[in-house]
Amino acid sequence: MIVYDLSCSEGHRFEGWFGSSDDFGEQKASGLLTCPQCGCAEVGKAPMAPSVPAKGNARTIVSEGQTDIAKGEMPPEVKKAFKALAEAQARSLKSSTWVGDKFAEHAREMHYGEKDEAPIHGRATKGEAEDMLAEGIKLAPLLVPVAPPDELN
Repeated sequence: MIVYDLSCSEGHRFEGWFGSSDDFGEQKASGLLTCPQCGCAEVGKAPMAPSVPAKGNARTIVSEGQTDIAKGEMPPEVKKAFKALAEAQARSLKSSTWVGDKFAEHAREMHYGEKDEAPIHGRATKGEAEDMLAEGIKLAPLLVPVAPPDELN
């Protein structure tokens, strides 16, 4: 797989994953590439900064009491805050029903009185979320990713 930073003629930047560099060219020539934000078909590769890994023998010097964020270590306060957030979200989801990809459908049914209101959570596309907000449906993203019940071990 190859990941390219792409941009449209309107200036929106987004990422595209392709099987090969030829795959990108074929999709562009066939008109299959469009901007996910505005639908513009004038899409091209955006300038990218090369990813240059650090030398294997390079050392990072960390002062006493600090964590090495470059190695993925978070300060203890940040770890504690993320843990508290995840626990609070887990508590609130206990009384909520997973509706999967039918989140928008269930939310609309409740909003328009076709179904009793109840706490639900599931998946919605960006477009579905924007449409629901425009209709006055109240929703909020989950801050900590949640695995669907059927995908849990």
